[in-house]
Amino acid sequence: MQENIRNFVIISHIDHGKSTLADRFLEITGAVKPGKMKPQFLDRMDLEREKGITIKLKPVRMIYHSQILNPKSEILNKPKTQNPKSETNSLEFSASNLEFPSLKYVLNLVDTPGHVDFSYEVSRALAAVEGAVLLVDATQGIQAQTLANLELAKQQNLVIIPVVNKIDAPDARIEESALEIANLLSIDPEKILRISGKTGANVDTLLSKIIEEVPVPEINTQKPFRALIFDSDYDAYKGVIAFIRVVDGEINAGERVRLMVTNTEAEIKEIGYFMPGPVAQGKISAGEIGYIATGIKEPGKVRVGDTIVSSQQFKLKASEIQPLHGYLEPRPMVFASFYPQDAGDFDLLKDALAKLKLSDPSFIFEPETKEALGRGYRCGFLGTLHVEIASERLRREFGLNLVISTPSVVYKIFNQKGKEEFIYSASDWPDATFIQKTEEPWVSLELITPSVYISKLSDILKNTGGIYVDTQYFGQDRAIIIYEVPLRGIISNLYDKVKSVSQGYASMNYKVLGFRPGNLVKMEIWIAGHSEEAFSKIVSEDEAYREGKFLVEKLKDVLPPEQFSVALQAVVQGKVLARETIRARRKDVTGYLYGGDVTRKRKLLEKQKKGKKLLKEKGRVEISHRAFLEIFKSRQ
Repeated sequence: MQENIRNFVIISHIDHGKSTLADRFLEITGAVKPGKMKPQFLDRMDLEREKGITIKLKPVRMIYHSQILNPKSEILNKPKTQNPKSETNSLEFSASNLEFPSLKYVLNLVDTPGHVDFSYEVSRALAAVEGAVLLVDATQGIQAQTLANLELAKQQNLVIIPVVNKIDAPDARIEESALEIANLLSIDPEKILRISGKTGANVDTLLSKIIEEVPVPEINTQKPFRALIFDSDYDAYKGVIAFIRVVDGEINAGERVRLMVTNTEAEIKEIGYFMPGPVAQGKISAGEIGYIATGIKEPGKVRVGDTIVSSQQFKLKASEIQPLHGYLEPRPMVFASFYPQDAGDFDLLKDALAKLKLSDPSFIFEPETKEALGRGYRCGFLGTLHVEIASERLRREFGLNLVISTPSVVYKIFNQKGKEEFIYSASDWPDATFIQKTEEPWVSLELITPSVYISKLSDILKNTGGIYVDTQYFGQDRAIIIYEVPLRGIISNLYDKVKSVSQGYASMNYKVLGFRPGNLVKMEIWIAGHSEEAFSKIVSEDEAYREGKFLVEKLKDVLPPEQFSVALQAVVQGKVLARETIRARRKDVTGYLYGGDVTRKRKLLEKQKKGKKLLKEKGRVEISHRAFLEIFKSRQ
């Protein structure tokens, strides 16, 4: 029965137990056989398991048998009825005094990421459901991304089910966390469910609450078929696989469909549900979440947010079929250039980026060519973790070794005639004589922290060049610190600094405010007399020396010694601000001598000296992929 469908998501801050709770759901509903169950079952990428975070949204269809009456049940709507088998026909009964057989409910869960860099995944998942489980860790309470994801859910008018998780933890602050949520949602703390995703305590009660409170999706199978694409993937045999939420009508396997935005037609190769892996079905109907294997081999023709309709119905009723409201395009604010180490892998990189974008539509890419690096792509991301994850996926899933430029934000410059231009990387920065003024993006940054760490965190935020706005206290000994800071200060490893200073208790979230004036210059890194564009970056003039010194010192630690001494220099407008030298690797060329005139040793040493001088003049240092990643991870 389609009126027994419930579509919902789990939203929370990172590491609050979403994946563990999803595991319990899978166990209770029997979606995964006990012998095949493993922790973080829905996190299928190695990267997700290694880092302990969810990167991709994951839909799964579960069948749950419950004693709960459906709100649309005829018995429930007629609480008193004559018993048709009664001889006197006078016995009255109600829904409350009957024993009902278990009802089968279809629960479509979309598991979502918690990190701020993957908020676009969350927003797409929210548009495909009617309810959201707001999960809060009892040991940490409300965190920054809790508030951000809750705001996204409210914008979609979803039913919110607040839940306190990890009640089994020794340091759990159960009642304090419940009170924080109650104050946030203006509800009675007693209405907030307390569970443990680890032990399974009260998880079955949560499932019953989802059935009771999440609305039944609007279902009309008589209307022409329409479905929203909220995610996609690629299969070498089935082509692009569109993850869909069916809004109207129904579609059968083998029919032809049309994608309205790209005006592309295709024949359905397969249709089905995620249970949790793809399971083929004969049809899919309104209110359901599933997938369509389109057979399309060109990834760019299938876009997240597009509307899929039946080709036949569209031809007959084109005027009646309107595209669904899709998603706002994400606005990447962090940019990095990806170049293949082997120039022959450029086409492979092109195909890999197109396929990666299918499963991660929040980043953009366009080709660029640099004399020092060859042909590559400038890519836009939502944050620095997003850059790291994308580069690792390209290496692992497609076997690509990449040269990655230092991540940068988008800047705005005005030339001497006052004309504005957007700059996405340091390599595009014009000569200082052509620049009249520069602007950079600023963000509103919110940190949620225990009060004891406010002073130390404020010192860190001041070093970003930020402006203090406000401090708001809530709960017991907790506060929200609000600063306005340049976005380049956020991507300078700020997240790790905040976690380190607060011993992991503080969390952060930010929103872009717009562009503001800044005194910006281009800093180049010269290695052995050659400029390495991949390490160039835009910095504030006041911070140029500190940034340059850090980079050359880090490079000295990361790069291996060569047969000749290697000079590392940080240069701004032709002036060397900082320098380090990697000493040459030396060999004892006189070790085999066992006597004789000292001139024999001198002759050999002079010969070695001349060789190293020649190498220094002509030699080039090859920068390994590991070295680029080490610099990237240490500080952007």
